[in-house]
Amino acid sequence: MRRSLDTLYDAAAILAAFFLIGILLMVMTGITGRLFNFYLRGTDSYAGYCMAAASFFALAHTLRRGEHIRVTLILDRLGVRARFALELWCYAVAVFLSGAIAYFSVRLAWQSYTFNDISQGSDATPLWIPQISMAVGTIVLWIAFIDALVELVRQGKVAPRADPSAEPAHIE
Repeated sequence: MRRSLDTLYDAAAILAAFFLIGILLMVMTGITGRLFNFYLRGTDSYAGYCMAAASFFALAHTLRRGEHIRVTLILDRLGVRARFALELWCYAVAVFLSGAIAYFSVRLAWQSYTFNDISQGSDATPLWIPQISMAVGTIVLWIAFIDALVELVRQGKVAPRADPSAEPAHIE
């Protein structure tokens, strides 16, 4: 099961990377078009769709790698039992919220498909097509939060924190 879940997260990350390449291609097409006086309709919209897809597909992989922003100001000052209880509560809330977001994302894509909703831009893309990436990405995030919660409960303890001085700063 662990291997299947990790494969799912890695596949979502690979999709995110492909959509990052898609952003690059759309931007380069727009720049090239300005240089050579031609215009391809929708390149700005498609760059935006690719950006949203890359963001949502990368969420679960980023969570499993421990790269999501966590505010540990309170968490680091708690004892082991209190920290476990707070982590458990946080993961339970995250499972609920990510599940709700996944549900409403799927519902939004389905409604866009049902109502034949199209973008307002010059590309007139059916909106359910780019919304699928949001729906799938949030479903994978929801699965990752369930995975993290189950892992926390099965271990019965919080994993020890890494030495903050040994970690590279992830700030911009």
